[in-house]
Amino acid sequence: MAGHPTFGVEEEFLLVDPDCGDPVPLNTRVAVLAEDSGADLQLELTSCQVETATEVSDSTEDLRAQLTRLRRITSEAAEKAGARLLAAGLPPTVPHEFPITDSDRYGRIADRFGMVAHEQGICGCHVHVAVPNREAAIRVSNRLRPWLPLLLGLTANSAIYRNDDSGYASFRQVLWSRWPSAGPPPHFDSADDYDGAVRRMRDIGAMLDDGMVYWDVRPSANFPTVEVRVADVPATVADTVLHATLTRAAVMTALDEERCDVPVPDVRAHELAGAYWSSARYGLDGPAVDPFSGDGDGDGKSTAPAVDLLRALIDRIAPALRTVGDFEFVDDELTRLLERGNGARRQRAAWQRRGEVSDVIDAVNEATVEGCR
Repeated sequence: MAGHPTFGVEEEFLLVDPDCGDPVPLNTRVAVLAEDSGADLQLELTSCQVETATEVSDSTEDLRAQLTRLRRITSEAAEKAGARLLAAGLPPTVPHEFPITDSDRYGRIADRFGMVAHEQGICGCHVHVAVPNREAAIRVSNRLRPWLPLLLGLTANSAIYRNDDSGYASFRQVLWSRWPSAGPPPHFDSADDYDGAVRRMRDIGAMLDDGMVYWDVRPSANFPTVEVRVADVPATVADTVLHATLTRAAVMTALDEERCDVPVPDVRAHELAGAYWSSARYGLDGPAVDPFSGDGDGDGKSTAPAVDLLRALIDRIAPALRTVGDFEFVDDELTRLLERGNGARRQRAAWQRRGEVSDVIDAVNEATVEGCR
């Protein structure tokens, strides 16, 4: 793989009623209208969701331009269809269940997984980064596992749910973990080991097919990439670009550490689960788990302010950021995000003004199209 790796982003969005904010089943109509403007949207499990996907990009500037264009087109299509577009991990107000998109596969998923599927409405962000092959993707996955909770905290954007403060920065993570194939991936020894695990999950019925590999890092089934899926859909284009830029540099760092025989971090399953909970609970506004604390002989991981650990991640991946010319960009964007707040902080600020979910929906919609018009 010559030069630095390319990357691309998929973003999932909610469609809600412009008056009451309830999710509305208009994804097919919005997709048709967006296609007329040159955007190919994907339909998600529930009919109140759509997904955008950028083309392959090699720079943050190009990625930002693509994401801005896609959000603009999708927002305008939603308005024409009688809906508002929200970049939020969960709908701030929600019915008891969501209509399932009319497709054979989604119908079978709903039949097998019941209320877990019917209460979905969960929106994430997926970053694809080019890697040499599937074996490299598995090795990268092993090395990214300790950092996944920090990326979750950075992008947390689902604090308000069912007309109330959930008490979490990312309540999406709490709901998403109900799927048996979701969450942090296990450590795999090889691509064959990974494939064997997927087959066993299918055999016992915990996955319908390979498309239900929902682990937060996975080798792409269709592209020579590793796909990082841990994030809530970020509030703004700027937040998404920052997350994608950090993710690409983290993948580059993992590949470099593999070449230099740097030991793979030893993070036990229960420690990683605890780190996920802390990041989902507090986002960037509380403690997070230091993935490299402890001596590996039974001493547990320690905690530190999430912002301090995020800066430690940036220090670790700084050589990769400098290689692609993104170090100053990341430094400036992180400063901006900490001043303005990530999606969770924005949602709470809107909620705390009057305790009215309509204020949250207005704030989320404003952030969704920030800089896009």
